[in-house]
Amino acid sequence: MSKMKNSGVAWIGEIPEGWSLIRFKDKWKNIKEIAGEASDEYERLALTLNGVIKRPKDDSEGLQPKAFDGYQILRENNFIFKMIDLQNISTSRVGLSPYTGLVSPAYIRFAPKIEGQFSKYTYYFLMSMYYNCVYNNLGGDGVRSALNSSDMGSFVIPFPDDETQHKIAKYIDLQKVKVDSLIANVQAQIEKLKAYKQSLITEIVTKGLDPSVPMKDSGVEWIGEIPKHWGVTRIKNLFDLRNERNDEADLSKVNLISLYTDLGVVQHSDIVETTGNRAVTAEGYKFVHKNDIVVNIILCWMGAVGMSNYNGVTSPAYDIYSPKDGTLSEYYHYLFRTQRFNGECYRYGRGIMLMRWRTYSTEFRSIDIPCPTYDEQVAIIAHLKSKCNQIDQLIAIKQKKIDKLNEYKKSLIYEYVTGKKEVP
Repeated sequence: MSKMKNSGVAWIGEIPEGWSLIRFKDKWKNIKEIAGEASDEYERLALTLNGVIKRPKDDSEGLQPKAFDGYQILRENNFIFKMIDLQNISTSRVGLSPYTGLVSPAYIRFAPKIEGQFSKYTYYFLMSMYYNCVYNNLGGDGVRSALNSSDMGSFVIPFPDDETQHKIAKYIDLQKVKVDSLIANVQAQIEKLKAYKQSLITEIVTKGLDPSVPMKDSGVEWIGEIPKHWGVTRIKNLFDLRNERNDEADLSKVNLISLYTDLGVVQHSDIVETTGNRAVTAEGYKFVHKNDIVVNIILCWMGAVGMSNYNGVTSPAYDIYSPKDGTLSEYYHYLFRTQRFNGECYRYGRGIMLMRWRTYSTEFRSIDIPCPTYDEQVAIIAHLKSKCNQIDQLIAIKQKKIDKLNEYKKSLIYEYVTGKKEVP
């Protein structure tokens, strides 16, 4: 092991005595090259958590420019940085482009001062700083925290000789492939468990728990066959649309309820997470009672519908449904979370483009749904709670494996790019 010295930089710590320290701008220069009329000659690129990738110019996701003349050119072996809104720790920050193409003019670009400059080792160091939230802590407080090109140019980087840089980058490449393969394998297992859970719920909420009972055609395509003694009815016959508004502005006196598409539940929160913005006031928000069904009319076709476990208020843009006597919301919570039902929400929806597709209350209330007996609903709820809990525990165990592998990968990169470990 090499003798170590103090780098003088808190987030770097000690480095080998033979290594030097440089400023990023000593080897790379900030450039902004607007494409202008030449924009048609280049492909579009995007900075993601997986690095710089190609992105179709007609991709409808997110904000889209009318033209790409104002975009800047990013060339192969150039660095690109997104150093705005640094309080958001889950977005991409650093990329080393394998392509030449167009990127947003809001990004910061650095090109090597010397043609053919080896950049992979430096990229891993910059990514390690991203993993350790260094940029986020340097950008100041508030949602508009940012770093500029001058800040990035002054960034201090440990800089071993070229041979050592190549050895470190090659070793990290190999180890990343191994770790990423393990992560992909575990993630595939998680996806299978999620698919099984969804299949199980769909089967039980539409077919019941007893596979031996006589079946009949429900007359509704998305439901298919149901037990012969079950009925079919519309949502409006089981739930009343609630439209009570809150007149309390003080957030400390009310609970805010947030709806998550991925979790499939409505949770208590101090922040309205569906928009990502802190609510300024609760005045005008809709009342939600425990066991109410909350529907995001824009995203219910993606699963943004579920039963509340809390009393409180929620976004005025949501529809709230209270169960009528004899209706068990929890059974319908499971039903409303199935992909088949979500497909009905889309079929009954209207609007333009996917993210503006709304399923209004008039249409939502008209959707046909199965209606088991009360006792069967109770039994179905108990069974699904038990089975889903078992599946969720397995998923949680596997997710912890992924988290540990990701932490190992981050630690490995940091230790080698700062010389705390030597390549074997």
